[in-house]
Amino acid sequence: MSFFLAVDAGGTKTDYLLADGTRVLARVQTGTIKRMRTNASTAVDNLDSALSQLSASTGISMSQVTCTCIGTAGESVPLVAEWLRESFHDRVTGELVLLGDVEIALDAAFPGAPGIVVIAGTGSNVAGRTASGQLTGAGGWGPALADQGSGHKIGVEALRALFLARDEGRSTLLLPAVLSFWELTSWDQIVDYANRLPAPDFSRLTAPVLDCANQGDAVAMAVLQREGEDLAYLARLVMRRLLLEAKDSSWVPSLAFAGSIMEKVAPVREALIAAVQREFPTVVTVDGVVDPIIGALWRARSGR
Repeated sequence: MSFFLAVDAGGTKTDYLLADGTRVLARVQTGTIKRMRTNASTAVDNLDSALSQLSASTGISMSQVTCTCIGTAGESVPLVAEWLRESFHDRVTGELVLLGDVEIALDAAFPGAPGIVVIAGTGSNVAGRTASGQLTGAGGWGPALADQGSGHKIGVEALRALFLARDEGRSTLLLPAVLSFWELTSWDQIVDYANRLPAPDFSRLTAPVLDCANQGDAVAMAVLQREGEDLAYLARLVMRRLLLEAKDSSWVPSLAFAGSIMEKVAPVREALIAAVQREFPTVVTVDGVVDPIIGALWRARSGR
C-alpha cells in the first residue's frame, strides 16, 4: 500500500496530513517550519513533533511514505527550500515535491485545471492557472508593498480611517473598539502603540473592525468594502490574463477563495465578488474556502 504526506508550511503554523490512496489517516498541526520565520532548532522540533504524532496515531512509519508534497510561500528562497529538502530527505522516504502555497491552493480548488484562487489571511495573494498550465498572479508582495484585503491591511487602514474621522469631526465605533482591544485609554496612547518598534500585529484588529461594521459603523464598513474592492482589482487583472489565452471566447475562469479573511469577513468577500461581477457578470464563485493542504495531497498522490 502507498502512503502520502501533504504539508502546508505557513509563516505561523504548519499543517501535515498523512493519507493512503483513498483515505486521510491523520492530520496534525505545529508551529512554523519555514526558516524565514523561525530558527533551525525550533523548525526541527516542530517537524519532528509532527512526524512523530502522525506515526503514533496511524502506526505508519515515515519510511513507508511514497511521495511528499510541501506547499509554502518562498519556495524559491534558498534558505527555505534547501532546509525543507534536506530535513524531509533525512526523515521521510520517497519522492519530494516542493511547490508554492498558491499552487497547492489552486489544486485544492481546481486539481490540475485552470481557475483563480484569492487568498487572504494575515497577508494576501491572487493566483491563476491558464488552460495550458501556466501560473500567473497579482499581489503577494508583502505588507509594505501590497497585501490588499489582508488582515494586516484591514488593521492598518482601520486605524488610518479612525484618525481621519477624528480630523473630520466624525464619530466612529472604532475608537472605543481599538482602545478596548489594545487596553489603552487615549488617542495619544494609540499613536504611541501603533508607531512602536517592533510594530504590533495589526491583523489582530480585524475582529473588532468587523464587529464595528456589523453594528452599522460606516467608517468600519467602508474600510472592509474598500479592501474587498482592492483585492477584486487584482483578481480582475489575473482573470484578464487567463482570458487572453482562452480558446473559448465564452469561457470565464471560476473564482475560489482561501484564508481566514475570505472565510470569516463577509463584507470583504462580498465586496470582492460584487466588484468582479461588474466586469465579469457570468463568473462562477466557489462556495466556502478551499483547504490548501488538500491540493498538496492531490499533488502527492499524483507524484507531480
